[in-house]
Amino acid sequence: MQKSLKIDPNKCTGCLQCEMACATKHHGTFTISRSRIKVFSFEAEGRKVPYTCTQCDEAWCLHACPVEAIRKDARTGAKYVKDDLCVGCKVCTIACPFGTVNYVAATGKVQKCDLCGGDQPACAQACPTGAITYVDADWTGLDRMRQWAGKTDTNPAAV
Repeated sequence: MQKSLKIDPNKCTGCLQCEMACATKHHGTFTISRSRIKVFSFEAEGRKVPYTCTQCDEAWCLHACPVEAIRKDARTGAKYVKDDLCVGCKVCTIACPFGTVNYVAATGKVQKCDLCGGDQPACAQACPTGAITYVDADWTGLDRMRQWAGKTDTNPAAV
């Protein structure tokens, strides 16, 4: 069973624990600028929104890579970057419609979420409010379905 990250921005407090956990897991540092998940702050609205790679089925980044440095893990479904093959051309950063593949100048390579290799991702483990969870990939839209279903008119006008 493949799983994916489910993000509920309504539960995010902007504590940045997810960013620190990601940076620590992948780089051994609390430097959040190296994190593969980002928490965006919309100050005027008082909202914090965590955002990372959605692991698209038709991954444009993977198809755009001219040296096949982005691969799909058959077990987890995660698309990951093979650092030894990446030439830092940034074509994948242009191809990604969501901007979740990022070039890292310090390494000359790109990085993106790899779901921590299929274990419980560090960001989900570190999230104290449950804003980030690791769920069955087939059910990521279930809560949204429930929300829309709840908006149906239970007392329709007579036809």
